[in-house]
Amino acid sequence: MKKIVILGAGPTGLGAAYQLHKLNYRNWQIYEKNDYIGGLSASVKDKQGFTWDMGGHIIFSNNDVFNQLVDELLGDDVLTFKRESWVWIKDYFIKYPFQNNFHMHPDKEMVLECVLGLLNNLNTKGSYQNFKEWIHCFFGDGIAKYFMIPYNNKVWAYPLNKLDYNWIAERVSIIDIKKTLKNAILQKDDSNWGPNHTFKYPLFGGIGGLFNKFLPYTDSHLQLNKNVVKIRTDKKEVLFQDGEKLSYDILISSIPLPELLDKVESKPGEIEKSIEEFRWSGGYMVGIGIHKPCPSKKNWMYFPQDDSPFYRVTYLSNYSPNMIPGGDHFSFLAEVSFSGYKKVSKDTIVENTIQGLINSDLLKEDDRPFIISKFVSEIPYSYPVPFLGRDRVLQDIQMFLSGRDIYSRGRFGGWKYEVGNMDHSVLQGVEVVNRIVCREEETIYRI
Repeated sequence: MKKIVILGAGPTGLGAAYQLHKLNYRNWQIYEKNDYIGGLSASVKDKQGFTWDMGGHIIFSNNDVFNQLVDELLGDDVLTFKRESWVWIKDYFIKYPFQNNFHMHPDKEMVLECVLGLLNNLNTKGSYQNFKEWIHCFFGDGIAKYFMIPYNNKVWAYPLNKLDYNWIAERVSIIDIKKTLKNAILQKDDSNWGPNHTFKYPLFGGIGGLFNKFLPYTDSHLQLNKNVVKIRTDKKEVLFQDGEKLSYDILISSIPLPELLDKVESKPGEIEKSIEEFRWSGGYMVGIGIHKPCPSKKNWMYFPQDDSPFYRVTYLSNYSPNMIPGGDHFSFLAEVSFSGYKKVSKDTIVENTIQGLINSDLLKEDDRPFIISKFVSEIPYSYPVPFLGRDRVLQDIQMFLSGRDIYSRGRFGGWKYEVGNMDHSVLQGVEVVNRIVCREEETIYRI
């Protein structure tokens, strides 16, 4: 058996480990730089008894393999929900997605502007070269103005006219103008769009409770606190920060692609230069724990307005009673993007988040004394930006790597946001193992 080395014990690395175990493949190891597994899907419990995820994670998928894997791992320790997702816009909540439900907003001048923007596009043959132009072409100027542009600016923290549009896939609900007008006239909401209109969540341990279930499949193959500093492709060696050298035959990596390329020795000049093209946003995950009963049954909410720093807030305590120290508590998890284009201070982000929650009617000023937990996690890589020309760059890089028996997969290892969800990431690990061991074609990650 060839020696397979996995770098990273996040969803992709654990998916690969799971599949190697299932195939009874014995010659492999998995190395993780942190002292915990799960990567961006890990969870932590604070001293006050609140559990915090590293993002607004839920379990949903249209893939039977992933769903069966979740059933196998969690068994009965899982809860199922029908989505309660909302958009806060012009100081009012309407059902998500905005483009399907804007007609439910009481500001009828805004509603008219959105409808007229759609009708105007019916008479215009639009063309688009980037994501910003795509938004205006498909949704019209009204929806672009009130939701699509401000919200996506918050999420990506990157100029929208420098984003490609080929990643859209099932990420964005496209307008059906006839259905939209019918719903507007009948005042009917349309909130069931998308694969996550129903979802699951672990009963224990936050979203990390799912990935902790992978530990038996790693057995004695897992090593933590192992940070890679160099990869010598000519010798097929990995060098770790602690001085250890490790030989391999095949490498599976979920290290962010530009970081991986930095670690690879002896690469062509064009590959070296391509590293500079990568763009991404980081994120602050801000948790606010409150000693009061939860006032809402909402799951998560979107915030395009500029009177709050976050783009999304989750009532994390609504996912499981085990996320909080007691039934008379509740918790928010707010997500804030930052980048070189959008600076955010860690020193002020908690206070700005609390003020944003007040501005958005999620908290009141006199709720401040009831805040008993404040959590902040800085995520260096949060969103892999689909920059213009991304697919060409990825094709060259992945051909270079695979030619040296290196397979880079996962949300940041593959750098394809459209297949960067939790289920996609796990399945990329499963499928790359099947490719290596069983010579099966990958279906999730394609170049």
